[in-house]
Amino acid sequence: MMRATIHLAICLSLCLATSLRAERLTPEKLWDLARIGTAAVSPDGRQVAYLVSRYDLAENHSTVSLMLQDLPSDLDAIEGKAIAFETRLSVSAARAILEDVKGLGGLNWLNHSSGAKLVYVAPTDGEDGKPQAWMLDPAGGEPRQLTDIPEGIGNLKASPAGNAIAFTVDVTMDETVNEIYEDLPKADARIIDSLLYRHWNAWHDFAYSHVHVVTLDDQGQAGEPLDLMRSLKADCPVPPFGGAEQFEFSPDGMELALTLKLVNNPAESTDTGVYLVPLSGGQMQNITPGMPGYDMEPRYSPDGRYIAFHSMERASFESDRNRIMIYDRAGGALREVTSGLDQTAHHATWSEDSQRLFFYSETRGTTQVYEIDVESAALRQVSDGRFDFSLVAAIPNSNWLLVRQQSMLRPTELALVDTTAAQVVTITDVNGELYQDLELPRIEERFFAATDGKQIHNWVILPPDYDPESDRQWPMLTYCQGGPQGQIGQWFSYRWNFHMMAAQGYVVLAVNRRGLPGFGRAWNDQISGDWGGQAMQDILAATDGMLADPKIDRERVAAIGASFGGYTVYWLMGNAENRFCSMIAHCGVFNLESMYGSTEELFFVNWDMGGPYWKSEQVAADYARFSPHKYAGNWKTPLLVIHGEKDFRVPVTQGMEAFTAAQTQGVPSRFLYFPEEGHWVLSPQNGLLWGRVFFDWLDRYCKPEQPASP
Repeated sequence: MMRATIHLAICLSLCLATSLRAERLTPEKLWDLARIGTAAVSPDGRQVAYLVSRYDLAENHSTVSLMLQDLPSDLDAIEGKAIAFETRLSVSAARAILEDVKGLGGLNWLNHSSGAKLVYVAPTDGEDGKPQAWMLDPAGGEPRQLTDIPEGIGNLKASPAGNAIAFTVDVTMDETVNEIYEDLPKADARIIDSLLYRHWNAWHDFAYSHVHVVTLDDQGQAGEPLDLMRSLKADCPVPPFGGAEQFEFSPDGMELALTLKLVNNPAESTDTGVYLVPLSGGQMQNITPGMPGYDMEPRYSPDGRYIAFHSMERASFESDRNRIMIYDRAGGALREVTSGLDQTAHHATWSEDSQRLFFYSETRGTTQVYEIDVESAALRQVSDGRFDFSLVAAIPNSNWLLVRQQSMLRPTELALVDTTAAQVVTITDVNGELYQDLELPRIEERFFAATDGKQIHNWVILPPDYDPESDRQWPMLTYCQGGPQGQIGQWFSYRWNFHMMAAQGYVVLAVNRRGLPGFGRAWNDQISGDWGGQAMQDILAATDGMLADPKIDRERVAAIGASFGGYTVYWLMGNAENRFCSMIAHCGVFNLESMYGSTEELFFVNWDMGGPYWKSEQVAADYARFSPHKYAGNWKTPLLVIHGEKDFRVPVTQGMEAFTAAQTQGVPSRFLYFPEEGHWVLSPQNGLLWGRVFFDWLDRYCKPEQPASP
């Protein structure tokens, strides 16, 4: 499909094959990698600004630099050229206009009457500096502070009209125990009257995230902030993962569209809606009444006629097909533009002429960019290759899109996609210096037959020195994906990193089992109500398929995974017979009944498990049939349990129960416990510790053979 794609990983692997300085990716090197964050295209389409984070392990924190880079002056001239990555198409070198700032984020371009400016969020000077909005002229000069809000701000967004900025402020609206009982200032307690009193990794802090706006005059001076959600005990963005994509200015800057969850039972509902509110504040208008699923991420068309947004049809199903809906602002008509699409859509982005929408979608083990015509609904894939792409923006005055591009071999870089020629050009190389010395693994696709005869897609990642012609056998890791609905695509993880695992001498089998997107909705939806059923059989069938390969050492095979992948590991501990010699479960579900009573997003378990375990005899039987703790008496395989205290999605007691089950039966086991981490391990030194303990445990039972010295 692609006329010219810069396959960054392939080019580098060819270069490195003969390198005498070849090194391999390690847990330490993983934290040396720079990470590209927010990116934004200038209003004239000539420049891209982006953030780059770098980590200091000794200080246990990151700093961020703001980079500015010119885009090619003649994008049309690129068409049809197959250009090596190193040439970079005469794109000028990026220059840092802010360097090594802690807490820098929220990057936007502001098309102000005095000229295009950059606005961003950064803390003020001082030990306890709160994050505020700042403005910077990219041509030079000192940053100007725009806000001075005691609580600090987040989620900055600039009006396309250049007349205002919007941001969020945490507004305290609930009383603490000490405020209710003023004579008990040292009482340490909470009074809880409803669910969702804690969420993912944080307790309710008595405050709500409210969208505020500040107007800007012709000199760029900011006015007083206005709370657009005054008196509402609700959050925008919707926690826990929402950001600035959940609210949007109209093209004329006179209205905002907000994503809100205004329900009485937020723990049991996914019913979010899109609400319109004037820039001056006032009455809100709900444009999604009667739509019970997730409705979010509003996007105004550049001509102001439409609002596109993402919508899930089924109530309480967090992994339903994400549709793109279009709302006609003039008459209020609402229609779906993706009705014929048997996959999910993300990050709808308008073309400059308001006639097309771009989005990205999971596609058979990759994530690709698509274009859809608003009137005819004609659909076209505009990217290709073994990459995961995500959209940043349509570039003004061109047919190009700015995207984020990553693969299992390399982390995110920025790239351009030509929507007319289906061509991808990588324009950044923030980790080029490190990668020039790295020896890279090889990635293959393999398919194995499931127990019901269907074909299971698998990514197989092979060590750099893997030789199919030699007699050497290799240990294997069966990777079990979380979610449970989350495709194993071409993503680059900073913990579950397949490149790093293969670099340490392990063949990695990554199974796109039942329940994962990218292979049609029936494949995705099958897992709900069948956790311990076909999905587990898919993993075992794929593992057995790989074990038939004489290059795999059948005595050195481990199963690893996190979240639902951790659940899978616990289930395999009791049901996989003697296939595995070692197991690693991170933040996994062990006991479905105790999980129901201690998790927070009940809509998830209500949908996937059919409700609480006391709902009916059938539901109770399913809990018993699918819960790993019911099979703990079969456990024999050495087990590493990893869990964070602040994981409220899968509470830490799940890991403790599993570790206790292993210890009391004499099963070799270890518990890696993080008192300050949640569902993910985010601290740099904790992340490095995770990697070291991970490989130490695997090497005890599966250590790769060391090649003989020449």
